[in-house]
Amino acid sequence: MRSAYSFNSITINGREIKLDHILTAVAEPLSPFEISTFSFIRSWFNEQDEYIQNTSGSTGIPKSIAIYRKQMVASAQLTQQALHLRAGETALVCLDTEYIAGKMMLVRSFTTDMKIVAVDPSANPFRDIQSDVPIDFAALVPFQVYEVISSKYAHRLNSVRNILVGGAALTHEAQKSLAQFTGHVYATYGMTETISHIALQAVNGPLASGYFKVLPGIKINTDLRGCLEITAPYLSEKIITNDIVQIQDEHHFKWLGRSDNLINTGGIKLIPERIEAEIGKLFDEVKIGNKFLISSLPDPKFGNKVILLVEGSLAFDSTDLYERLKKILAPYEVPKNIYDNVKFVFTQNGKIDRRKTVQMMHNQI
Repeated sequence: MRSAYSFNSITINGREIKLDHILTAVAEPLSPFEISTFSFIRSWFNEQDEYIQNTSGSTGIPKSIAIYRKQMVASAQLTQQALHLRAGETALVCLDTEYIAGKMMLVRSFTTDMKIVAVDPSANPFRDIQSDVPIDFAALVPFQVYEVISSKYAHRLNSVRNILVGGAALTHEAQKSLAQFTGHVYATYGMTETISHIALQAVNGPLASGYFKVLPGIKINTDLRGCLEITAPYLSEKIITNDIVQIQDEHHFKWLGRSDNLINTGGIKLIPERIEAEIGKLFDEVKIGNKFLISSLPDPKFGNKVILLVEGSLAFDSTDLYERLKKILAPYEVPKNIYDNVKFVFTQNGKIDRRKTVQMMHNQI
């Protein structure tokens, strides 16, 4: 059954494929990404109502949940309204369409009547797109952003009107680099349970901010832990997260960290992500390019002591680094030990897997 959308083809991995050929399974998929993309397109145009998606554990233990068509359309319409997406623009789909982020890029394209250019997910999707193919709207993960801005394709970000970045936080260095581009870059906040993002944070341009702004109709609050609660008109129930936030007003909030990452040292609860943000600025200043994270080890006096884990060899004097850390951090935040050459573990979207990395580090020391 054909739905009332105006476009009749998509471009995928450089090939223009007629929509009818996808719907009748005449088009042959040539990669796992094409298999999942064609499958979703068929299900969408056949008016499938329910989709089962796996959550990442943002609100607790990872699980499978049902997501409904009307919810996906409502979410897409909020993004369209917030970013002023226009019919006839071209959307780049370069995230895995097995997951909600990739699926929602397709749904936003369907809902807004945008043209679709899709490429297999890779570190630098612009490498696989002809230079004369215009892109107006794109969604990337931070790892892709880092690769693009350090490549000869960085200039492409100037012509993309709206760029969404989600899946993990951008580093301080990346945010500084993105300030030079004219395309509007937004960090996103959301999860599978909220049908992708519910808030956007302008990273560059005159609207750049340290706060997320919720999409129209989204209501926010915090629970007794200081964790974000989300109410959306298209969701059947309130979403209670494990994300510690600072609410500025009914429309804006700042993400501080995860409640399940809190470190209790001497009765003081520390948010590792907040400490990492400050260390990131220092690393950027002194040109330390290593990935790092803040964790803890048991301590007989304080219960837990703060430690700094660094991936690879740290080509910087540890004593000098320690003195610099003391100047930018509160005394109880300063790492008591610095470990380098730690083997970091990463998730599928390039985010550091904190739990597995710390577990591996414990096995090394």
